[in-house]
Amino acid sequence: MFFGTYGTLIVLVGMVVVFWVASPSAFGTLENFRNILADMAPGAVIAAGLTMVLVAGDFDLSVGYQASFAGVLVVGLLARQHYPIPVAILTVLGLGVVFGIVNGLIVTKLGVNAFIATLGTGTLIIGLNYAYSGGVPIQLSSGRGLTRIGLGSLAGVPYPILIMVGVLLVLWVLLNLTTLGQHMKATGNNIDVARRLGVRVDGARITAFVLAGVCATGTGIMLSAILGNGDTTAGDVYLLQSYAAAFLGSAALRDGEFHILGTAVGILTVAVGYNGLAILGAPTFAQYAFAGGLLVVAVALSTLSRRYARD
Repeated sequence: MFFGTYGTLIVLVGMVVVFWVASPSAFGTLENFRNILADMAPGAVIAAGLTMVLVAGDFDLSVGYQASFAGVLVVGLLARQHYPIPVAILTVLGLGVVFGIVNGLIVTKLGVNAFIATLGTGTLIIGLNYAYSGGVPIQLSSGRGLTRIGLGSLAGVPYPILIMVGVLLVLWVLLNLTTLGQHMKATGNNIDVARRLGVRVDGARITAFVLAGVCATGTGIMLSAILGNGDTTAGDVYLLQSYAAAFLGSAALRDGEFHILGTAVGILTVAVGYNGLAILGAPTFAQYAFAGGLLVVAVALSTLSRRYARD
């Protein structure tokens, strides 16, 4: 079906046209489009990691909370424990690996439904976040090199955009040009058939959760680098955004199939919507309504795409 395959692109182009006509001097500028790309970078990274889990046939409801805790922790390690910046970043990314392994083991070895498992670990991570931070943001009193990552640029291109492109490229290659990526796809398409074909389905699923954990904690680091502090809830909103992006992306150029390029288009759609609403002065509730409505549209488009692909 045409709309099932190209619906996301139609929605994206439609929003660009509407916002451009409504505010050409503010929305339709090169500077604003660069701002959109920079603003979408954290969401694109976390959504790309989530896409790997979705490809493998699972869900992860903890990614937003992982991002929030990672942002708090990286600032705390710099401001309180006085870690060097590279050590603090690697420590937090390593924690993302641990979160991914725990999620993966609970789902694969204990047989707990991924929704319940990751909702539980996500709630646990909220507790860890508040235990470490006391429920208040941690200010970045040292480690200014971290903010240079969030606010600096190379040849006029902000570092967050470069990081986003790099992550998307690496995950695209992994998913499409490696045996591991093919095993993830096979597992997500039909786990029983994949197992009979000799695919190590548990390993593929656990690896997907690990990639999601690393991307989520990487997003938290990026958010703290941009904000200049560790906000206890900075990453929470990206749970909804990442799912909306992934499901929108599954209806972009594919028949309901999750893929990295589609997720990039999906998160761009989300970012354009938020940017346009902000420029038009829309109240906060309108942005939440947009995010929720977009998720419903995304799932509907994805479902239609899959249905017509089977017919």
